[in-house]
Amino acid sequence: MNYYFAPMEGITGHIYRRVHGECFRSPDKYFTPFLVPGTKKIFRNREIQDILPENNPGLTVVPQILTGKSEDFIRGARELQRYGFQEINLNLGCPSGTVVAKGKGSGMLADPDQLEAFLDEIFSALDLKISVKTRIGLEEPEEFSRLLTLFNRFPLVELIVHPRLRKDFYKGKPDLEAFALAVRESKNPLCYNGDLFSKEMVRQFTEQFPSVDRLMLGRGLVANPALLNELYGEHGLSKESFLHFHDRLVEEYRGVMSGDKDVLFKMKELWFYMSHLFTSPETYMKKIKKAGSLAVYEEIVHALLREQEIAPKTFYTF
Repeated sequence: MNYYFAPMEGITGHIYRRVHGECFRSPDKYFTPFLVPGTKKIFRNREIQDILPENNPGLTVVPQILTGKSEDFIRGARELQRYGFQEINLNLGCPSGTVVAKGKGSGMLADPDQLEAFLDEIFSALDLKISVKTRIGLEEPEEFSRLLTLFNRFPLVELIVHPRLRKDFYKGKPDLEAFALAVRESKNPLCYNGDLFSKEMVRQFTEQFPSVDRLMLGRGLVANPALLNELYGEHGLSKESFLHFHDRLVEEYRGVMSGDKDVLFKMKELWFYMSHLFTSPETYMKKIKKAGSLAVYEEIVHALLREQEIAPKTFYTF
C-alpha cells in the first residue's frame, strides 16, 4: 500500500511536513497545499519557501497547482521543474466558494469540454508527470461518469478521487458507489481520499476495495500523526511522542513567525483535529482557545497530557 499525506491549506506546510517526518513514519508522498501561479510573479515568496528542496529534506513532495488557466499551469509547472520537481498535481477538488466562482478547483468540473481543452493543452506542452485530485462533480453523482471518461483520455500518473460533490464540502459520507465506478472503469492508477481517520477505517476500506493500493490521508493523519506507524504495525502514539512532536512544532514555528500570536494561531488550528486524541479534551480545548500567550498555552497542554489519556478511538468525526 502507498500512503499519501493530503494537502491541507494552512496546516501541512513545509515546517509541519519536516517535523512530522522527523517524529513519525513518513508517507510515500506529501502533497503541498495549493500553489497559485500569478500573472506577474509566478509564485509568492511564501509559496517558494514551501517547495524549496532544502526546506523538505529527505521527503518526497508533490506540489499542487490551483488554476483555471492552462497557460498559468504550464508556467507554474515549468518553474517547479527548475526546482527539480518531476511530478505536479492539479487541484480539481477545492470546494471554496471564492475558488469555484473563479473557475478553479472543483469549479472546473462545471464545464467538462473546457476541462478537456485545459488538459489537452497542458499535456501537449509539458514533459512531466501530472496527477489530478478531483471530486466527483458539482451537484449530482451522475456527473462523475462523464468526468471519468474524460480523465481516461489522458496519461495521468494517478487519479486521486475524493468521492464527494462540491456542494457537500466535507459533510456527509463519501460516495463509495461513485468510487466503485472509478475502480471498474479508470484507465489511470487510482488513489482514494476521504474520511479514513483510523486504522480500523482503513482496514474496512481495503476489505471493500482490495485492488486499490494508494490511499491519501488528511484529517485523520493530522489528528493522529502516528497513524502511519499504526498502519505498518508499529507502536502507536504515546504521550511522550505526541509531546515531542508538539514541542518541535512550536519551536520551529517560533523560529520563523513574527510573534507568539502567530504561533498560537497555528497551534490552535491543529488542536481542532488533535483534541480528538484524548479521552476528555473539552475543558482543555476551551482554555487553549482562550490562551493569549505561549506560556499559558503550554501550561494547558502539559496539564492535558498529565490528566488525560490517549483515547482508543477507532472512528472520528470532524
